[in-house]
Amino acid sequence: MARQTFWKGYLKLSLVTASVSLTPATTESNKLRFHVLNRQTKNRVESRYVDSVTHKPVADRDQVKGYPRGEDDYVILEDDEIEEVGLESTRTIDIDSFVPRGSIDWIWYDKPHFLAPEDKVGVEAFCVIREAMKANDVVGIARLVLYRRERAVLLEPLGKGIVLWTLRYGDEVREPSAEIDDKAKIDSKLLTLMKRLVKEETRDWSPTMVQDPIQKQLKLMIRGKQKSLKKAAPAKKPAPVKSTGNVINIMDALKKSLTAEGGRKSR
Repeated sequence: MARQTFWKGYLKLSLVTASVSLTPATTESNKLRFHVLNRQTKNRVESRYVDSVTHKPVADRDQVKGYPRGEDDYVILEDDEIEEVGLESTRTIDIDSFVPRGSIDWIWYDKPHFLAPEDKVGVEAFCVIREAMKANDVVGIARLVLYRRERAVLLEPLGKGIVLWTLRYGDEVREPSAEIDDKAKIDSKLLTLMKRLVKEETRDWSPTMVQDPIQKQLKLMIRGKQKSLKKAAPAKKPAPVKSTGNVINIMDALKKSLTAEGGRKSR
């Protein structure tokens, strides 16, 4: 099954720009999802916002976001006010710094995405940026608006492409537990037996190790119930969006970038 591109924009390093697209590296398309139905009519049950006091439905135009500052007291924020806070990183991945590869702990990594050039014009610029990161054994750090929020992202060369990881926010990562006594003594005989057990149970990695047995059983159950039901017609997919980009001379852009960088350092 072809991967579905969900973001198109530009990868930018100084004056070098490439038209690129993002595809999620993971998928939940095989995860079972259920609708809530009315048992009597078999109609779907709709979820609506209702006033917590009057219990009356609230129309979309009357819904507004509020930040609680006390009991039944809120700071009201309009949608246009929230949108004004967003930066210009909606359609551009502008790499502003690099860090040594492997220097960011795994706990900061959030969601992986495959980054690829979108057209033939951007292939050369994309490959130059990728190979330069490989040669210096670094990963790039940028900011990008994804999933309705601006996020710090990490760009790591992988094979012929680049993996873009969204990174967790600083207030999302907790300090490691300090309750473990690191001075506790370990029985050497017990450790020897445990090492032997770990070695005997060591296998080569396989995706079958992380299969969901409950999902498998539910699918079998559903297939049994589907035998007497007609298959619904699949929905039509929207036409792909054509991307556009500016043709640039990569060598000229690199020379200008290095000249500008040298001028900043001499000052």
